[in-house]
Amino acid sequence: MACGADDRRWGRPGGCQNADVTVHAITVLGHDRPGIIAETTGRLSGLGLNLEDSTMTLLRGHFAMMLVCDGDVAAERIEETLAPLTADGTLTVTVREVPRETGAEVAGAPYVLTVHGGDRPGIVAAVLGVVAGAGGNVTDLTTRLAGELYLLVAELDLPASADPEELTASVRRVAGELGVEATLRPADTDEL
Repeated sequence: MACGADDRRWGRPGGCQNADVTVHAITVLGHDRPGIIAETTGRLSGLGLNLEDSTMTLLRGHFAMMLVCDGDVAAERIEETLAPLTADGTLTVTVREVPRETGAEVAGAPYVLTVHGGDRPGIVAAVLGVVAGAGGNVTDLTTRLAGELYLLVAELDLPASADPEELTASVRRVAGELGVEATLRPADTDEL
């Protein structure tokens, strides 16, 4: 079966991969203002790049976005096209070619971990250390500090070999030592 331009551009499931298409990880960081996403993605689309994955958040008023795009465009050309975003010095843009990777099939199941309580150093490291020790992989992580209240929400893939009840007990024990509360529950696939 021959690859069609539309198969590559729109990343259709089962579509073929073109050896000429490269994958780039692009980060945009800096002071927030309206229009950053529209301008960035418009410039990338103008180059014929396909936006495969992205995430964006505000971190204490600072804009942070990561994108994974594919297309037959050199990193230098992408950097030149995005350079106007950085002209006033409030944003930084980086472009890096990365290997094409397909998502690994997970033999286990998706879970959601939430942790909340008084803020203190080490919460993320301690709780997610327990998850890593059970072979769990964090696929998405959000943390927020509101006054003295700290909130962590993580999406996890747990291997089939992990015992969710045992992991829940371990996470709660470590959370208790930190003075915070934690819950681990199976994720509804509609949530992810």
